[in-house]
Amino acid sequence: MPVLFFLLALLLASPFPVTAEEVLMMATTTSTDNTGLLDQLAPAFAHDTGIGLRWVAVGTGKALELGRNCDVDVLLVHAPAAEKAFMAQGYGRDRHRVMHNDFVLVGPAADPAGIHGMDPALALKKIQDHRVLFLSRGDNSGTHKKEGELWRRAGIRPPERSDWYLQTGQGMLRTLNMAAEKQGYTLSDRGTWIKYSSRHGRASGLAILVQGDPSLFNQYSVITVNPDTCPGVRYRLATRFSDWLLSPAVQKRIGDFRLLGQSLFIPDAR
Repeated sequence: MPVLFFLLALLLASPFPVTAEEVLMMATTTSTDNTGLLDQLAPAFAHDTGIGLRWVAVGTGKALELGRNCDVDVLLVHAPAAEKAFMAQGYGRDRHRVMHNDFVLVGPAADPAGIHGMDPALALKKIQDHRVLFLSRGDNSGTHKKEGELWRRAGIRPPERSDWYLQTGQGMLRTLNMAAEKQGYTLSDRGTWIKYSSRHGRASGLAILVQGDPSLFNQYSVITVNPDTCPGVRYRLATRFSDWLLSPAVQKRIGDFRLLGQSLFIPDAR
């Protein structure tokens, strides 16, 4: 990512002014930003530690790339297999579980493909069989990676382009908006779906059709970038942030973050 674009993205992603003397740079998934969770956590972190937090919200694949390029100090992401590879390659120093939710398969409430309550992989196969529109993030995000796992379970390699398969290249909220406009199916993390529903309700015409399967579990972890690989990173600040996220008080704050009476994320620090 060009430095100018990266700095601009950080400024846009942090809606409040940072006056702290020290500033931590983070790359994170779009769901932690879109849901408003970071808008709740960042001021509290600054208050508790005196450290400002700036972040860029991108797909997890791009966030890990920013970590490999030494552009950020810490990551908050949700693609465990890719994260483990990142750690094994020496780019990350510490990795800890922070919270989880799950993925949901949403689509038109009328459910033209007839997938309600099905196994997720079988539901995708039925969408393909009926050639009903499916919208994919197509951005190497954690959600896109999970979608890929489900297609592989179904024994299907989705096409790059098709009349029934559309790659949006957009974040989750925009993809949900497109699914509503086109009345198609898509895979979403539950937190962003709740945020979307709080804005649009039933007017979107979309509903959760598949949920609750163990394969839809969605783990979020915090990773400090390895100072041995990236000597310029603020490892001390990153460790402060990681420890702060894992503290009982902040874990409770995460659990108390709710919309429509529902928890968007379940704290699970160990």
